[in-house]
Amino acid sequence: MVIPKRHSASPFEMNTDEWSDLPLALAAARESLEQFSPAGFTLGWNVGPAAGQTVGHTHLHVIARFEDDPMAGRGIRHPLKRPGQGKPA
Repeated sequence: MVIPKRHSASPFEMNTDEWSDLPLALAAARESLEQFSPAGFTLGWNVGPAAGQTVGHTHLHVIARFEDDPMAGRGIRHPLKRPGQGKPA
């Protein structure tokens, strides 16, 4: 996870400096995960309880993805798609 030092409940509350620092923090997270040789990454924000946010602090999920992962090749919305329709439920 990438988490700003200053407390805020969501990325919508981040200030300009925090947004400017985000690429460096994201690069550091990627560098840390490269030791596991991921095939890709999924990045995501959960903002508010309805979106799945359970911790009231801004945080960006950085998830390493691997070829042998059962969900490999499927995007973050795949579990929401209706069978045979390719559209969110």
